[in-house]
Amino acid sequence: MRLVVTTRDRRDYDEALRFYRDVLGLTERAAFSSEGGRVTILEAGRATLELADPPHAEFIDEVEVGRRVAGHIRVAFEVDDSPAVTAELAEAGAAVLAEPTRTPWNSLNSRLTGPAGLQLTLFTELGEPQV
Repeated sequence: MRLVVTTRDRRDYDEALRFYRDVLGLTERAAFSSEGGRVTILEAGRATLELADPPHAEFIDEVEVGRRVAGHIRVAFEVDDSPAVTAELAEAGAAVLAEPTRTPWNSLNSRLTGPAGLQLTLFTELGEPQV
């Protein structure tokens, strides 16, 4: 599966590429340009498609942020240290919507808005959920 994000303009494209490739650390797999523009494919590991109905999406937003904030698309990245990566991405220009929070499913999740208006969840798995 490939998620395609269209930026507003070339400046936004450059900022998004710098942010996701150089700061978040996604590996550049391929890049193409033509008279019509540019595209870069970044390797983001194994992809899954998570479908949520509106009540569950609202629940996730409530847990991670404290209120409903996400649109119909949000990208989640598993990272080794969500507090450190949250700080790094914020320094690189992401807007932090919520600092890392322990979730009921026992992960440490933060929420940000990155370049191209993409809402991001960073999560670090903490082990099996406590019952």
